[in-house]
Amino acid sequence: MHAYRSHTCAALNAGHVGQDVRLAGWVHRVRDHGGVLFIDLRDHYGITQLIADGDSAAFAALEKLRAETVISIDGSVKARDAELINPNIPTGEVEIYVRAVTVLGATDDLPLPVFGEPDYPEETRLKYRFLDLRRETLHGNMMLRSNVVASIRKRMWAKGFNEFQTPILTASSPEGARDFLVPSRLHPGKFYALPQAPQQFKQLIMVSGFDKYFQIAPCFRDEDPRADRSPTDFYQLDLEMSFVEQQDVFDTIQPVIQGVFEEFGGGRKVATDWPQIAYRDALKWYGSDKPDLRNPIKMQDVSEHFAGSGFAIFAKILEQDGTEIRAIPAPTGGSRKFCDRMNSFAQKEGLPGMGYIFWRDQGEGMEAAGPLAKNIGPERTEAIRQQLGLNVGDAAFFLGGKPKAFEAVAGRARNVIGSELGLSETDTFRFAWIVDFPIYEKDEESGTIDFEHNPFSMPQGGLEALQGDPLDVLGYQYDLACNGYELVSGAIRNHKPEIMFKAFEIAGYGRDEVEKRFGGMVNAFRFGAPPHGGCAAGIDRIVMLLADEQNIRQVIMFPMNQRAEDLMMGAPSEPTNEQMRELNLRSIPRD
Repeated sequence: MHAYRSHTCAALNAGHVGQDVRLAGWVHRVRDHGGVLFIDLRDHYGITQLIADGDSAAFAALEKLRAETVISIDGSVKARDAELINPNIPTGEVEIYVRAVTVLGATDDLPLPVFGEPDYPEETRLKYRFLDLRRETLHGNMMLRSNVVASIRKRMWAKGFNEFQTPILTASSPEGARDFLVPSRLHPGKFYALPQAPQQFKQLIMVSGFDKYFQIAPCFRDEDPRADRSPTDFYQLDLEMSFVEQQDVFDTIQPVIQGVFEEFGGGRKVATDWPQIAYRDALKWYGSDKPDLRNPIKMQDVSEHFAGSGFAIFAKILEQDGTEIRAIPAPTGGSRKFCDRMNSFAQKEGLPGMGYIFWRDQGEGMEAAGPLAKNIGPERTEAIRQQLGLNVGDAAFFLGGKPKAFEAVAGRARNVIGSELGLSETDTFRFAWIVDFPIYEKDEESGTIDFEHNPFSMPQGGLEALQGDPLDVLGYQYDLACNGYELVSGAIRNHKPEIMFKAFEIAGYGRDEVEKRFGGMVNAFRFGAPPHGGCAAGIDRIVMLLADEQNIRQVIMFPMNQRAEDLMMGAPSEPTNEQMRELNLRSIPRD
């Protein structure tokens, strides 16, 4: 018999009754029933119940075991009494009568329990992550992640893609976040950067003549943490294709993502219709470039109904350039109680409040109620109601100003309204391509132009498009949103040096600087670069959605905490003096 086990803790069933077996694993739970011990033994695969009484030579040793001790046992398989069968586990029909036990790994007192799923402080859970990972939910999340990655790989290979690895130490490039820098010992004063993404390398793979590339790529960004984002590193399905247009990329990645959600979604509905929504429309309708389409509410511009109206606040706002009044329809939200609740929500978001109108039946017909209705009069309120398609029992909420100032709050209000009124779907995954991103943005204070999104995107209209107003230039750039999260981001690349130089010139980067920062890629484009494009899908976010988790750390094996610290390994740590000397560095304390 094997030194440690003849079977796993999920392998035994009624067909093994009478056999002698050896199992190994962790003591999950011990129950003493007055001279009879029941022990749940757990390994990676499952749980098997052990039993021992006073006649067992192992009873005395078993009685002393602590939870999470690692043991190996010898015993015989017995059938459970019918009334004691556990249908919730594969081994629920049997138990093992223990004759001998060997302790393979003793344990100290546990800093957090493994049995059950009690809510423990996250700092403790991260410090003892190896214990936390033994818990059923986290263990299941990690297996889900492993299976999702394996499925993605199979699907990509089936589509004719080849997997290549790109460098981890590279040069710094502007990808929208801070780089992690690594000092060079051989080149004092110079630094490598950990890649924020394999962006330049995957484009160079296309220039090298490989038609379809992918990898499950580690990416490193020194970012402020959020619940849906790691502050240090993450993994993405990175892919690139030659001789493609935007729709070709969509047609390639949709079956991969959709197939993964259908395979691992646990029976939840996976929408097959993926609409394409212009970036500016997404902000206008949903207040977000990653809209949650499970919520059917679509915001609308109602400025014309408030211009010159009796509601002075909105009327004066509209006298300023670049302003508008936007309405959030709220079907079934037509009560003063709900309207007051949403007004309180706006105040918590830092606004003075949120205007509203609700429609009620007064017995003699429909009446528009609320302060706004009184100020603008019945004709305007009726025009608003008809534009929004609302009826008795419905409401509408209003925000005004320059869209950039209120869109995010409007988007959050839309989500709250959809959720509280039961309008949003549950147990569904809904996707949307967000397209036509602007390439440039203007700083309101300095008036300077810079890239708003990926600087390597091909402008729609090519070089000619760059001759006019930069703020009107759209890129062949796209994101995939799912249930309010950005899952995929990509673009058709700017592969022509003359267009690239002009694009960077508009953003204030001279030719010499472009050559210095992106010399390898620009040089490659001079020697016959094919049209190419691709995208990257966030592995962590995909698994987070599939696992129905709200915190991305729940689907990462060894995550950092909110302060970008590894509490388990003690990183970041101070280097030794010898290490600093080798790197020709010294640390200057902050004042």
